[in-house]
Amino acid sequence: MCGSNVFLRVLWLFLCRAIASCSPLTADRQANITSMLGQQADRVMALGEWEERWQQNKISFHQPEVHKMLKKNIDKVLNGRTGVRFFFPLCGKAVDMKWLADMGHSVVGVEISEKAIRQFFEENNMTYSEEPVPAIPGAKVYAALIISLMANDCRYLLDTLLYNPDLYQGPPFFVPDEQVHSLFGSSCDIELLQSEDALTDKQRNWGLDKFLENVHLITPKSN
Repeated sequence: MCGSNVFLRVLWLFLCRAIASCSPLTADRQANITSMLGQQADRVMALGEWEERWQQNKISFHQPEVHKMLKKNIDKVLNGRTGVRFFFPLCGKAVDMKWLADMGHSVVGVEISEKAIRQFFEENNMTYSEEPVPAIPGAKVYAALIISLMANDCRYLLDTLLYNPDLYQGPPFFVPDEQVHSLFGSSCDIELLQSEDALTDKQRNWGLDKFLENVHLITPKSN
């Protein structure tokens, strides 16, 4: 981020309806997962809704501090490497980006909200310049795009949330472990690094009584 002058704005694509199939499941478990995912099958956030949230400052998802689970698992991601190139899809104005950049890493963030991008630079007292970016043809679904960008030594930290989608339809969206394996399992090894109860008053106000946060380390399978 430090030393980088350009922030790209591209179309945001989000996949929330793949059906879990990789892990062996009982019929009841498969039916339960399918039912839970079905609650959000039509709940895909449009570009306009995302932009409207930023314009109206409805960004309760933004965290003013570096994510504690990123801090705890950063050594797993770095794996002894220095000067790592980090990619933040749907970056918003995440302070994690500057934290990594200050450690000497290269950071690329992708966001569609110009307000979010400007706020990131302004709140961190960083200068920036703007350049037009050509349209990107042939867009792919979210997980396929990430896999296509992974180098052999890529280590992708994926944060997912588990809750009852009957009570709240997102965002953020419900993503069971089985769906993670369905999306990435054929091409990548998946390790659950951390799982913790993340329920706060904010989630209780959404009507939830359980809210679990999982962090997965995803790496390309060796040939």
